[in-house]
Amino acid sequence: MHFKPSLISALLGFALVTGSAHAQLSESLRREGEDAVRRGIQWLQTKQQPGGYWSSPEWPALTAFPVWAMALSDPYRDSEAVDKGVTYILGHVQDNGGIYVEPKIEFKGGGKSNYNTAICMVALHLTGREDVRPAVLKARKFVAASQHLGGDVYHGGFGYDADTKRAYADLSNTYIAMEGMALTEDAEDFRSEGEPARIDKEAAEEFISSIQNREESNDADWVATDEANEGGFAYHPRESKAGTFEGDDGTVKFRSFGSMTYAGLLALIYADVDRSDPRIKSAVDWALQHWTLEENPGMGNQGLFYFYNVLSKALAVYGQDVLEQDDGTKINWRERLVRKLVSLQKIDDNGNGYWQNEENRFWESDPVLVTGYSLIALQVALREAE
Repeated sequence: MHFKPSLISALLGFALVTGSAHAQLSESLRREGEDAVRRGIQWLQTKQQPGGYWSSPEWPALTAFPVWAMALSDPYRDSEAVDKGVTYILGHVQDNGGIYVEPKIEFKGGGKSNYNTAICMVALHLTGREDVRPAVLKARKFVAASQHLGGDVYHGGFGYDADTKRAYADLSNTYIAMEGMALTEDAEDFRSEGEPARIDKEAAEEFISSIQNREESNDADWVATDEANEGGFAYHPRESKAGTFEGDDGTVKFRSFGSMTYAGLLALIYADVDRSDPRIKSAVDWALQHWTLEENPGMGNQGLFYFYNVLSKALAVYGQDVLEQDDGTKINWRERLVRKLVSLQKIDDNGNGYWQNEENRFWESDPVLVTGYSLIALQVALREAE
């Protein structure tokens, strides 16, 4: 079985789920979740800067997340806040099609051009506006050209900024780029000339597999086959953000962790890997063995809201509302995630709501970024399959 239905539809909760995999949310919980979405979007509206951006004018992706979140909500898709955000994003479309700000100083990640562009083009596309299509089509060409095809350990993946000319790719940037290409694919229907933008999915699949703790599909020395790590994912072929340990054979092994395991699962699906494939099954097995919403497994509170965001999208596209652990415990992930995000929402003096991580790693002390993550995750979880 291949994931041929629209991935936008899948992320919004339609198609893919069949039979006993489907589970309804209670009406009371749905209303709680919808109220949290309303409060969160209203909070974001109060935080938009006069220039149309959120948080920082240096990183368009920080504006794209709120626009993305609002574009998923019918009452806010055509709001003034979205209009101003779109204007700001379009103002940073570069001649090469990328959507980013040139960095004032040189550093390893450059201007994070691939990261910013992939997120921005999804936000623009989800607004449904005709005037953004040229920018989306140019951005798709830019992202496709950013795939690293250098024949080295990073071959097939995506990094922050191809213009830095360094051999580098990681699973986070790879999933984000592949998601951007998947969720904007139908924009190609409006390309009037030239070849459509495409990525090398076979090369991407190989890169993704090279980051999974699974010796049957990855012969790297660092692969860990113990119960705590097998089937999960690291960060890239030379690092795991969750750290390392010494294996029984004396070699350094990479620890698996939650956010990258869901990113790996989602990226494999975007690469058109069948759901019955052992790599996908082992990733889901790892996720079930380490199921929790109390932390980002393997990372504690570091990257916690990024974890919620990618978990919701990965499981929505995977296509099962109810997952079953080895002991027979059934997990309705949509219900559990909605409850968790509602419980974590903070309410300000005006009755508006936001989310924030006290752990600042990965910029998660920024409530705008974290609120964007949470609103997207919450809306994906609320949109059950039909």
